Amino acid sequence: MPIYTLPDLPYDYSALAPVISPEIIELHHDKHHAAYVKGANDTLEQLAEARDKESWGSINGLEKNLAFHLSGHILHSIYWQNMTGPKDGGGEPLAQDGVGELAEAIRESFGSFAAFRTQLSKAAATTQGSGWGVLAYEPLSGRLIVEQVYDHQGNVGQGTTPILVFDAWEHAFYLQYRNQKVDFVEAMWQVVNWQDVARRYTAAKSRTDVLLLAP
Repeated sequence: MPIYTLPDLPYDYSALAPVISPEIIELHHDKHHAAYVKGANDTLEQLAEARDKESWGSINGLEKNLAFHLSGHILHSIYWQNMTGPKDGGGEPLAQDGVGELAEAIRESFGSFAAFRTQLSKAAATTQGSGWGVLAYEPLSGRLIVEQVYDHQGNVGQGTTPILVFDAWEHAFYLQYRNQKVDFVEAMWQVVNWQDVARRYTAAKSRTDVLLLAP
């Protein structure tokens, strides 16, 4: 049975300051993300026990728990890699920085980088309760789309691959930004690692037959 593990941060706790404080990074990674990893592993064990005992009374709750914790683990694993220090990140993806393919895809899918930035910011900042704003590759159309993900797993197009994620849960910003989610989302653009986003876009685009649809 696969066991999920908490990935190491690609930088130290202070690397994203002043956009995100070291205290938030430590708590977010070491406590919250770790809890999703544990939750996914615990749920897999409980499902295995249910199969062994042919006891299916809790299957509905277990399947929901697995979707929640596993999606939380996956999105957070992308989130850490999607960011880099303010001196190296942020701005707009440009061809001269080696991310021209991504930049062109954003223009084709949204009309302009400014339009894309506004849509993703609005999606992240207006999540009701807890959720994410996500830039994803959609394989049926071959274009990029913005998704507003509730919790970690709701309201998602099947088959899409997330390549840039903005965490809009309160634990991602409240210690520093209080209830000003809009301010946090705006600040996030200073630490986007476009090199990582571009690599994810290229990998997602290169995958074929992701969705086997009936002719």
